[in-house]
Amino acid sequence: MKTIDLFYQGEGVREIEHLEIDPDTTFADLKARLIEKHGGVPDALLFVEDEDDPVDDKQTVEERAGGKSLKLHLNRCRHIAVSVTYNGETIERKFAPAATVARVKRWAAERKFGMTEEEAGEHVLQIVGTHERPAPGTHIGALASRHSCALAFDLVPDERVNGAGERA
Repeated sequence: MKTIDLFYQGEGVREIEHLEIDPDTTFADLKARLIEKHGGVPDALLFVEDEDDPVDDKQTVEERAGGKSLKLHLNRCRHIAVSVTYNGETIERKFAPAATVARVKRWAAERKFGMTEEEAGEHVLQIVGTHERPAPGTHIGALASRHSCALAFDLVPDERVNGAGERA
């Protein structure tokens, strides 16, 4: 039987993990397996990357994956309250924990702060109070506080080294 590749992050699981699973596995069984492996809470929810609603526990992996790989996120929070500050203005919105840093940045930079795609490309999200600039594919639920289901970013210029990559 062919297996399906699952890539996942979760509450307390910052790095992307990989798992091969039988296509007829239900999401309830998968969730139990991930909770056991990573010590999550029994009422955690499982999300497909960049989808707003949790998956149906009765559904099989094959039904959602269609033979392809899936990117998932396991979290007890149904939503993450995200704030982004840029030039002294702060905006807020709730996202599903499986929303990527790239999705949040696009929403903040282009839709709310009115940047062009090019201007947005010259900025990154940095976790408030740190120098941490998570990769665009990171799920925000992996970064959020376990106690508050919240995450705060600053939208800052990307640091570039002038002349990098040029040859004389």
